[in-house]
Amino acid sequence: MGMLLRAPIAFAMLASGIAYLVVKGHDVGLAAEQVLNGLYNGYVLLAVPLFVFAANLMNAGTISERLFEFSRVLVGRMRGGLAQVDILVSVIFSGMSGSAIADAAGPGLVTIKQMLKKPEYTPGFAGAVVVASATIGPIIPPSIPMVIYALVSGTSVGALFLGGLLPGLLMAALLMVGVHVIATRRNMPKDDPIPARALPGILLRGLMPLTLPVVLLAGIYSGAFTPTEAAAVAALHALILAGVVYRAFTPKALFLVTLESLRSSAVITMIIASAYLLNYAFATEGVPGNLALWVASLHLGQLEFLLLVNVVFLVLGCFLDVSVMLLVFVPMLIPTARLLGIDLVHFGVVVVVNMMIGLVTPPFGMLLFVTNALTGIALKDMVREGWPFTLLLLFALLLLTLFPQIVLWLPQTMGYVTR
Repeated sequence: MGMLLRAPIAFAMLASGIAYLVVKGHDVGLAAEQVLNGLYNGYVLLAVPLFVFAANLMNAGTISERLFEFSRVLVGRMRGGLAQVDILVSVIFSGMSGSAIADAAGPGLVTIKQMLKKPEYTPGFAGAVVVASATIGPIIPPSIPMVIYALVSGTSVGALFLGGLLPGLLMAALLMVGVHVIATRRNMPKDDPIPARALPGILLRGLMPLTLPVVLLAGIYSGAFTPTEAAAVAALHALILAGVVYRAFTPKALFLVTLESLRSSAVITMIIASAYLLNYAFATEGVPGNLALWVASLHLGQLEFLLLVNVVFLVLGCFLDVSVMLLVFVPMLIPTARLLGIDLVHFGVVVVVNMMIGLVTPPFGMLLFVTNALTGIALKDMVREGWPFTLLLLFALLLLTLFPQIVLWLPQTMGYVTR
């Protein structure tokens, strides 16, 4: 009811939890107890504001522009080159930010401006490509949604990060094939050739930001630091790169980036805190256990259950925020997934991919609204041009559901015990 009245999601959830305590005659002080216990015991949560800060630093520090030029050298000469560049930039930026919104607002905005300079790229197509490619952001590690999923499921963050790598590359490959087919049919241009003398400088400037995902992944999987500590390393690396190496910050600009990061982190933290209270209500009423027993009575197999979950989350993703689905609905499904013997790393990656698709589906696709707000491109134009890309993302989701080893091969190869 609160969300229907346009109340902030966190406040609506908190009010629902307190109303439950009042109706059941429980001590209302349990609200503070559940929230504080959840936050203080959630060490992994420290990664969320740090990854948000790192992404904002990179967006404000000219890194997006450098990655764009670097990617132009690699794929710009393909048919529909600028659209192909956007997808490659999203893949690279995904290894730094972990946020779909940051991807659309940073590299996505750069590529849209470039595409709109050429008449062959319609505004709707440019926006649709950016929106679709931004979904890769939280799939390729690091990933803020996977950190939250690890919190509610007890799954290894490192295993989840590795599990998202191949699915993210699969999504990118399918989108690039889709762009090639559309660009060939519409006779879209290849990008202008880059003078040979400019190539070394462009490649060098583009390679420097690429050191961040290398440092992060090498540090995590060598045991030098935990995934949570990796978020602090990412923030420090981005600060040094943008502030010291590129000298892209004034003190005022750094203050504004910090302030925006604090605001975004506060919103996420409020939603997480409210979810703890709501989850307490569900657990007290035995909802997760009863749901598991009900699903067991239906005699569903692993595949049938995953397909059902996909359908449910695809529908919910049209209306609800990703954080709400991760923190409220996913914990109710974890016992059922365990009961059916579904690997929780596989389940987590499938769920996160599902939720990213929800960011591009109307009526409340968040990426659509962000891109519309930043560029003024009409929502209806992006939806009309974007349906082929949405179908390709759904095909990727189906492949991940049918073939768990796409997700599990890397974690298992690196020695993680999944399930």
